[in-house]
Amino acid sequence: MDDKVNDLLHCRLTEWAFPAAIEACWLADGVLQLLPQRPWRQATIVSAGIHGNETAPIELLLEIVHALSQGRQPLSQALLIVFGNLPAIRASRRYLHNDLNRLFGGRHLRAAPGNESRRAAELEAATLAFYTAADARGPVARAHLDLHTAIRGSRYRQFALLPAREGEYSAEFYRLLAASGMDAVVRHTEPGGTFTHFTGETFAAESAPLELGKVMPFGENDLRLFAAADATLRATIGGGALPSRLKEPMHHFVVQESIIKGDDRFTLHLDPKIENFTALAAGQVVARQAEKTWVIDARAPYILFPNAGVASGQRACLLLKSAAPCLSLPL
Repeated sequence: MDDKVNDLLHCRLTEWAFPAAIEACWLADGVLQLLPQRPWRQATIVSAGIHGNETAPIELLLEIVHALSQGRQPLSQALLIVFGNLPAIRASRRYLHNDLNRLFGGRHLRAAPGNESRRAAELEAATLAFYTAADARGPVARAHLDLHTAIRGSRYRQFALLPAREGEYSAEFYRLLAASGMDAVVRHTEPGGTFTHFTGETFAAESAPLELGKVMPFGENDLRLFAAADATLRATIGGGALPSRLKEPMHHFVVQESIIKGDDRFTLHLDPKIENFTALAAGQVVARQAEKTWVIDARAPYILFPNAGVASGQRACLLLKSAAPCLSLPL
């Protein structure tokens, strides 16, 4: 296994030294604040491992942090690196007790006590401390990119999910997503318990999870598949120009409905191997609960994240409709 991954798994990241031009401070286990000596105009969070079995983003982020520690990666803005669910990462599991990415915005206070409820509270506190430190010389722009990989295959291999927010995301943020190689962008319309919704709602950060590919074990990821996202992250934190997009324009979707699992009688009427963004025929039954049946509407035929195995009260599938690109996007 890669030495950097071993250092993460065996609690040795705190032994990494950083150049004198970077003030490094561990705000919590796996949470590293990096502040450059020169003035900055933006504060960015980059997180990975919120789900412990999503290893490719963890490896990608470790490479970036190692380059920063070796002085090979410039830093021009305040940066918070988050390796999210460390016990789950070490156990090669998505989570231990609760889905961490459903517990932010204070929802951890209503969850059964456990590893994830404690970690959500810790990450909320670290986020507040970071943005407070980043604003010490005056308010700056805020961003948050949360790196993931998906459980199932996808018609659009790489995609971003924009949390619901008042107003539009900036054209600059869309340019960042495009440069990152995102094939599609999905806009949420309702609040949620994700880390990115928390940073957007509480701190007005432009935030998005980036789904980079498929879940694989450590050591089996081909990081070349994430070259665009890697180059964009490095350019962003280093103050360089974004790389040129080498794909067709991004496809845009909006969440029409979230299908919520009520109890153990819930069933999904889909092929277990169905891919994300598959378009279904109007009138097809997607899911059933004792008191409700969900049927495909021709206006929103696309499915995303179908999973009947989630806990009761959690989202079991999203229904999407196609959307026009944001008017502020460059042509």
